[in-house]
Amino acid sequence: MASNEAPGEAAASKIFHCRLIPPWPDFAFTVTEEEKVLMGRHADYLREKLREGVMIMAGPVADPAGPWGLLILRAGSEAEARPVTDGDPVSRSGLGFRYEILPMLSVIM
Repeated sequence: MASNEAPGEAAASKIFHCRLIPPWPDFAFTVTEEEKVLMGRHADYLREKLREGVMIMAGPVADPAGPWGLLILRAGSEAEARPVTDGDPVSRSGLGFRYEILPMLSVIM
């Protein structure tokens, strides 16, 4: 399918590439036990978004410059996608995680 629409979705639905930037480049390799608990809450939160049909996929990216998280969302606008990323336990942790949200121009699904 060569559009931002998933089968059965309204035409207003768009796909967003969300990049979760960790607080420091080697976070994935230096994570503490407390941070592992936080990452478990993050994964549980994303699983719920998957069940709700908001999230399409997510996972860590092995970037040579430092791993980061990929989150692909379905939303009507960035204003609708932002509460999903803002509600993520890592975003609310105060540790310095941040999301960049970019709309996909087109999607093949």
